[in-house]
Amino acid sequence: MGFRGSLLLFFLATCVTPLLAQSSEAPSVKLSGYIQAREVYQDEVGLAASINRARLVASGSVIAKVTWRVQGEFRTGSVGNGRSSVSLQDAYLRYAPAGWAVQVGQFKTPFTREYMTSLADLETADRSTVVDSISPKRDIGVMGEYSYRRLSVWAGVFNGEGINVTSNADSALLGVARVAVSPLSAFSVAANVARYFGDSTRYGVDGAYENGRLTLRAEYVAERDDVTSENRNGWYGLGAVSVTPAVQAVAKYEDYRVPSTPSSRNRAWTAGLNVYPSGRKLRLTFDYLLRRIGEPAEKHARVLAQVQAKF
Repeated sequence: MGFRGSLLLFFLATCVTPLLAQSSEAPSVKLSGYIQAREVYQDEVGLAASINRARLVASGSVIAKVTWRVQGEFRTGSVGNGRSSVSLQDAYLRYAPAGWAVQVGQFKTPFTREYMTSLADLETADRSTVVDSISPKRDIGVMGEYSYRRLSVWAGVFNGEGINVTSNADSALLGVARVAVSPLSAFSVAANVARYFGDSTRYGVDGAYENGRLTLRAEYVAERDDVTSENRNGWYGLGAVSVTPAVQAVAKYEDYRVPSTPSSRNRAWTAGLNVYPSGRKLRLTFDYLLRRIGEPAEKHARVLAQVQAKF
């Protein structure tokens, strides 16, 4: 769906909603989203300001147990083709009786805990390099989901062509599955696998402990390429503690590598603070990131300040 189609969907969601509300039998439509504005100072680059994310979500129900969601991202002229645009992110229908669900459309593939978590809810301003590099992203397909007590299972089949590509040029599908178990209320572990049939296999494991004040999380993700034999892997570990109800301290280490190319090793240390001036709708993020790339390592430092508003 292109720029005009995305704008039309949001126009309908925002303008037609008041008309639907006039009927007591009409399903409700909810608008939500978030905006992230940031300043970044980086070695050899200097200071730069940007709108990192500006997303608007419309969601609602069709009939009992059938819901829908449409999410668009408003992009500045520095992204993609150099012109301001709207990119469709999510567009799906979901049928969810008790305990299980079926979802069809475009949405996130169920691979890695960090990718499945919204950027607006992560403790750091950006995702880990290994997750961004290896995880399948949004795609078009169908997914089933099942939950029973402390067990959750996701399995889906997708085009494998990525976001907003409606054709399947090579007819090879992408299969993704994830299983998560919570043996304790604050502790969970999970494993996921993604298979680009005839191409490559991606897999990973993760664990997390979250008790409201303390968060400990780690993930390992890898890829085995059947065509080029250029395998990739990496991991990250994160710890976050709420110093006060309004201040959270964060520390993170990540390591990403392509074993066949030693110079491609990418390690990073992040130290940060999240400040919530008034509840969770408004967040100020301050991150210092030191990255070491290659062997021998080439150092790059970055200081980031970001303000995020959720609505």
